[in-house]
Amino acid sequence: MAGLLLITHGTLGADMLDTVRGILCGCPLPAETLAIDSDADTDALYQAASDLCTRLDDGDGVLVLTDLYGSTPSNIANRLVESHNVSVISGANIPMLLRILNYPQMSLDALAEKAASGARDGIVVSSRKQAS
Repeated sequence: MAGLLLITHGTLGADMLDTVRGILCGCPLPAETLAIDSDADTDALYQAASDLCTRLDDGDGVLVLTDLYGSTPSNIANRLVESHNVSVISGANIPMLLRILNYPQMSLDALAEKAASGARDGIVVSSRKQAS
């Protein structure tokens, strides 16, 4: 079973994970969050992220989610690819997390694909039709 690590701006990751834990009444995967502040020491936070990956990886790898591609959390997450068995996905959202936690038995690669599809499928545009 893969581990789950959310690396996000501020407490966004913890807030999303808490929300999903409330919806599902628990969390079937080992999961951690790492909050990144604007004045962060990126080398120290990379080391913290690396330590979390080591703790979360039971041999099946770690799925790492970030909120915004190209940002500091994303850059830290992508550095983990060099030294850990991780898949990194940016654009973390609640539907993505729900999908991940509903399929905890999947392999890391399959879980990453399931996460991406959950994120895409969770975006729905609803609009009121205008009278002609």
